[in-house]
Formats: sequence, structure tokens, C-alpha cells
Amino acid sequence: MNHFDLKETLLMLPAILFGFTIHEFWHAYSATRFGDDTPARQGRLTLNPLTHIDPIGFAMIVFAGFGWAKPVQVNPQAFRNPRRDDLLVSLAGPLSNFVTAIIFALIIKALFTSAGQIFTIAEYGDYIFRMLEYFVWINLILFVFNLLPIPPLDGSRILFSLLPERFSNFKEQFYRVGGTLLLILIIFSSMSNYDLLPIGRITQTLFDTLFELLEI
Repeated sequence: MNHFDLKETLLMLPAILFGFTIHEFWHAYSATRFGDDTPARQGRLTLNPLTHIDPIGFAMIVFAGFGWAKPVQVNPQAFRNPRRDDLLVSLAGPLSNFVTAIIFALIIKALFTSAGQIFTIAEYGDYIFRMLEYFVWINLILFVFNLLPIPPLDGSRILFSLLPERFSNFKEQFYRVGGTLLLILIIFSSMSNYDLLPIGRITQTLFDTLFELLEI
């Protein structure tokens, strides 16, 4: 069972806010570029975190280790090429988190190379490093988690965009039960030794690989 750690939570908060915000902004931006003005009309075409944060979802990720932002609403019928554009809009959020993780890993590498002394400042150096490290870790988690092919996550929209039309009944039924199924899987995984959602293992592998490649 995870115990709440105020210090670690405060170090994670900037990464959580930024990760949620960049994820939803890129959904909104890409949808707008493909012809759907719904995100713009709803005020979602912004980098203001307050616009994208769902209070309950934010509290859940802070205290329970999983949560959600306020989903960007899109109208696929407004896209110039609905099937293709819905796929790209769905990919935009997770990919933005992956790119963000790489950028912050590069920032850490650059600081080690040119200003390594910043991480040795008494009392604060370790906090600076861990805060930057969380930007990598949290964004990788958001990347992996949102690619799970379970509604309402982006991975399900990506999957459904690739499936032929004859699977429309399956899509509709899966959307109905997807949220409940996802919640059950998360709760069961967190309360048992069965890693039904190997998000942590995949994230750790990506994290370690990235730091090894950059020799951090």
C-alpha cells in the first residue's frame, strides 16, 4: 500500500500539472488543425493548467497514484478526413508526453554537462534533480497509460480508428463497459500481486533506456 509523502508530492506536482496540460493541449491543437473548432469554442486551446485539470482526477493521481485530466471533446465528423484525423488526434496527446519526457531528459543531461554543480547544492541539489526526473517519469507514465487500448483512453480510439467498420458493434459495446473495466483492472492490480496493467514495468524500462542512452 502506498503511503502519502508530502515532500515527494510537492516535487511531483509541477510534472503532473505540466504533463496533463501538454497532453490535453495537443489533443485540442491537433483537432483544431484538422478542422474541428470544438476545443477552441470550449476554451481548451490553451496551456493554462486550470483549464485542463479535473479536480477529482487530479486529487486521485496525487493521493492514489492514478487519475485523469479533463478530456478534450472533439467532433470527428468535423475532420477533413475523419478516420485518419481521429487517429492522429488520439496519438497527439500520448506522443506529446513522450516528446516532453525526452526533452526533460536532455535538459538533465545538459545540466550535468555544463552546470553539474547545481545538483550538489546543499539541501537543494537533490530536490532539483528529482523534480526534473519526475518530469521524465510522469510524462512516460502518461504516454504508456494513455496508449492502453481500453476506453476511454486514447489507445482505444487509436485501435478503433484502425479497425474495419464491421467492428462497429464491438466498438459501441466496448465503449459502454470500458471505463468500468479499466477501473476494475486498476483497483485489482493495486490491491493484489497480479500486475494486470504493467504500466510501471514498461515505464521503468523506457526510463532506464532513455537515461542509459544519454549516459545520465
